[in-house]
Amino acid sequence: MAPLPTEFRKLRRSLSWPIVVLLPVIAVASGAIGTLNTEQGVTDGWHTLWIRSIGFYGMALLPVGIAILAALVWRVEHRNGNWNALMSTPSPTWRTVIGKVGAVAVMAGLMQVVLLITVVVVGKLVFGLPGLLPIEYILSSVLVIIACVPIAAIQSGLATVIRSFAVPVAIALVVTGLSTTALLIGPTAALVSPYALATHATQLGTSLVGADNTSFDASSVSAASAALVVTVSTLWPCLLVAVAVYVLNRVDPRPCAPPRRPTAGAG
Repeated sequence: MAPLPTEFRKLRRSLSWPIVVLLPVIAVASGAIGTLNTEQGVTDGWHTLWIRSIGFYGMALLPVGIAILAALVWRVEHRNGNWNALMSTPSPTWRTVIGKVGAVAVMAGLMQVVLLITVVVVGKLVFGLPGLLPIEYILSSVLVIIACVPIAAIQSGLATVIRSFAVPVAIALVVTGLSTTALLIGPTAALVSPYALATHATQLGTSLVGADNTSFDASSVSAASAALVVTVSTLWPCLLVAVAVYVLNRVDPRPCAPPRRPTAGAG
């Protein structure tokens, strides 16, 4: 059976789905409320609404949300002896690892889709913005979805070996803060961190027309910025999945072969 559909069957009644919907909706709602409480309003139209929605989301809610999703995906395996049952199946370890990472990555991508849709709905219904959301934000959202994959791999790996639900989430929060700080100091070197890369991807193209840029230097959506996101987001998951498979194989509690029966005539 394919690993990804199996994982989603396990998550049918999970708290993962409220997380997928609520975090981006909260981000857009807070951005909209902040915009309504300012005299300037949506001075730059869609640009204002987008940057106020994506700012805190990219710098905290997105990475931490992925960490929560990963902890929820692995939580079922750490309860009621399910770990031994999981690792004793004949399915290869790599299928289990890829299934878990894939499930987390897909839900993280859906979070960005929910944010995108919510921005459009709020922009039209609350602010009456004309036209459509600028294409650069749609393109940057595609890059955000790609940049979520390495974080999904890291957090899935942490949730594999750490039974506690809170510890991997706390690690994500701390590392995200450090990565954002590194972006403020020197964005080029900081992009080695998947957490910094995801935050950077959320801010691509977010230069306001009539105001300053974001809190750090966010470049425009270009072939170069897209190539950087895709390259780093490809290398990290390959490495992390290989490490996770190795670690799980080392602790794989597969049952030993049954003892051989003595042959006839054996003394």
